[in-house]
Amino acid sequence: MLVIGRGDAGPAVIEIRAILRTLSLLDADDGSDTFDARVEQAVRAFQQARGLTVTGDVTEETWRALDAARWTLGARVLAHEQPEPLFGDDVRQLQERLLELGYDLGRADGIFGRRTAAALATFQREVGLVADGVCGPATVAALRRLGRKVVGGRPTLLRETVRLHASGPALAGRRIVLDPGHGGDDPGISVAEAGQRWTEADLAYDLAARLAEQLTALGVRVYLTRGIRPTGPLTEANRASLANELGAELVLSLHLDGHPSPYASGVATYHYGYAAGSDGGVTSTLGERLAELVQDEIVNRTGLRDCRTHAKTWDLLRLTRMPAVRVEFGYLTSPDDRTLLIEPTFRDTVAAAITTAVQRLYAPAELEAPVGAVAGESTLVTV
Repeated sequence: MLVIGRGDAGPAVIEIRAILRTLSLLDADDGSDTFDARVEQAVRAFQQARGLTVTGDVTEETWRALDAARWTLGARVLAHEQPEPLFGDDVRQLQERLLELGYDLGRADGIFGRRTAAALATFQREVGLVADGVCGPATVAALRRLGRKVVGGRPTLLRETVRLHASGPALAGRRIVLDPGHGGDDPGISVAEAGQRWTEADLAYDLAARLAEQLTALGVRVYLTRGIRPTGPLTEANRASLANELGAELVLSLHLDGHPSPYASGVATYHYGYAAGSDGGVTSTLGERLAELVQDEIVNRTGLRDCRTHAKTWDLLRLTRMPAVRVEFGYLTSPDDRTLLIEPTFRDTVAAAITTAVQRLYAPAELEAPVGAVAGESTLVTV
């Protein structure tokens, strides 16, 4: 799909404008088919609310989200379809409603898969409907009839936390996927300095290798989504599919950031969910928790500027069936950050910080350690 942006016109822009009006992000139709400043502003607001990269242009990522947003629960019949499952906001609303009613279908990711169909069929059976796993008018009416939406709670938090702690605090035998960003023909952010060229792909891979070494020493089974010279497509969807096929328990995606301004600097960590205050709220509770732990550990060990944690709906975070976070561990375009990033000892420190965050995630609440310390120990982890 071509990127659609300021100055473009045609049927695609007409459809984009129609969806934005449906979402109350654009004023009434003025008959224009042009992607003007008002449309760009509306797209930016949509991207911000949906946890997308805010550019003001309609990329393939943004178009998929717009297409999903046009649907509300009850607007169409929902069923599990192959090979391309239905997706949309109506699916996510259905999933959230089933989760509120106590049905375990995993993450409310807006994709109507087998687990959603099975949970829906169970609900239908229990309320006396035909248990066909198809969400039609009768099922929607039953879902709406059973009490009000739960407020002030996180319906998946208790279930996920109990499952996590039931598996014990030990890391030995756990499967963790490390995803060094970019690679192949895509170097990511690239900066040349003093006759040497630094790329996001190379530094992310080096950090992944160091992190793999530390996790492996703790008995973790570590898998990387790519090698130094990867083969095959490296889309986020393919990386997520690999993690799902491996049955991973966590995914850690490693990236660097960049900005035209050299003053932009710091570390940020991302998890799956929607922006604060937008429809849906955070939907990966353990992903959010892991992001907070990783952010705290890196900031306290490195002194990098704290750019906080954020909810995003990027494919790698949305399509994985396990908690996944994306760590952007500095700005390669910042002279100050770059001085640190190119030092191997600094990358060792970042790897140690992420390792400790993983240990803290699995530690029982009563053994929770302060930032910089492994659960149950009083000394800092050294690198």
